[in-house]
Amino acid sequence: MSIKALAAKIFARKIYKKTQAWAQRPVEIQEKVFQNLIKSAAQTSFGKDHYFNQIKKVEDFQKNVPVRDYEDLKPYVEKVIKGEESILWPGKPLYFAKTSGTTSGAKFIPLTKESMPYHIEAARNAILHYVNETGNTDFVDGKMIFLQGSPILTEKYGIKFGRLSGIVAHFVPRYLQRNRMPSWETNCIEDWETKVDAIVDETIKEDMSVISGIPSWVQMYFERLQQKSNGKKIGEIFKNFNLFIYGGVNYEPYRAKFEQMIGRKVDSIELFPASEGFFAYQDSQKEKGMLLLLNSGIFYEFIKADEFFEENPKAITIGEVEMGINYVLIISTNAGLWRYNIGDTVQFTSLAPYRVIVSGRIKHYISAFGEHVIANEVENAMKEAVASTNIVINEFTVAPQINPSNGLPYHEWLVEFEKEPENMEVFAETIDNSMRKQNIYYDDLITGNVLRKVVITKVSKNGFQEYMKSQGKLGGQNKIPRLSNDRKIADNLR
Repeated sequence: MSIKALAAKIFARKIYKKTQAWAQRPVEIQEKVFQNLIKSAAQTSFGKDHYFNQIKKVEDFQKNVPVRDYEDLKPYVEKVIKGEESILWPGKPLYFAKTSGTTSGAKFIPLTKESMPYHIEAARNAILHYVNETGNTDFVDGKMIFLQGSPILTEKYGIKFGRLSGIVAHFVPRYLQRNRMPSWETNCIEDWETKVDAIVDETIKEDMSVISGIPSWVQMYFERLQQKSNGKKIGEIFKNFNLFIYGGVNYEPYRAKFEQMIGRKVDSIELFPASEGFFAYQDSQKEKGMLLLLNSGIFYEFIKADEFFEENPKAITIGEVEMGINYVLIISTNAGLWRYNIGDTVQFTSLAPYRVIVSGRIKHYISAFGEHVIANEVENAMKEAVASTNIVINEFTVAPQINPSNGLPYHEWLVEFEKEPENMEVFAETIDNSMRKQNIYYDDLITGNVLRKVVITKVSKNGFQEYMKSQGKLGGQNKIPRLSNDRKIADNLR
């Protein structure tokens, strides 16, 4: 065992114990985070506008501060962008992470000297929890690749601007610099396809042991590797590749394709990062869900998704949540986001400690007929269909067809197959049955002859990549919505 591997095991044990210390006191820890946030921001413009000096408890906070999305917070953000200080958080942020909004165009999310360290620590601690549980340190001496955005930043009024993954690239610890790939020059390439080809050239002969990124774009990297190596399995190219780290989307729809491309199973770690904060990571290979980070400068509130669009939906705190309910995640952070709706929905898989899965997006659902189908349901249905029919898919999305040329309306599943099912009708039936079991409203619509069963539409090879390219969203942190309540994506793919 190398010195680095031994040090990783010792450090992993230390971090595990530190995590347990706060995870066993969730309500107390969240109350402490809340009080620190209110105290720190009391003299900011936002704090004065919302009477932070009068806030003593969460109920006061909820009364004084409405739930906001980016558009609601934008007037404050624009003041910070123009160089004004102590608007949302004391002083100026270190960075603005630029991210693509689904309805707002580009969004600029502040990162402060208080919030930035938690982004770095969380990613590190996820790996250390894996080491502590499995004892596996084989990967620490190999090369590691992180498929991410360009680290080139711009600066205005003393604040740097860039993509979150590009900002994070500036914080890679020294002990990982020798192992980290691709090179800085390659990482700075803006065009995604050119960048992936350059990464392939740099890495194909290296001893890659850890690969990290959004599954859809890692898949593209794997495909280019196989083209370059005359069809070799990824596991043959990288004999010591044994850990895949991912976030952004559910891995399950991609798992079969990945294992086929790799030629074997590899361990994986799921992360839940966003420009707004690093919320959770998979702390155990044995338990479902990701550990919600309650001690990272973020105060969490939760609103039931099926009540979210009511006039005054009730927001609850960590001690009041229940298992299996779909909650909209509301955050207040040490970067100056206050009762901010990030758009993600979560479900708790454990309450001791608090673990979550990302169940979808509050704006990404299908409810054209009142069924309110969410991403978690369609992903579960696809997982079941893939397992029972032995097929392989590259990508899929779902949309309603309200006005078909004939017959009843339906949900259209647009699927890019790597290996098609022998019987498409059986495949569709499996999906439909799973959806009916998961969603009583969908079942009622089928039973009542309001909807007919799902319709599968085949998408041509690389169809999803071509669509993303046409939208200027190829690569990086961009991803295809798993489902939508309109046909903008579906009609483009068709």
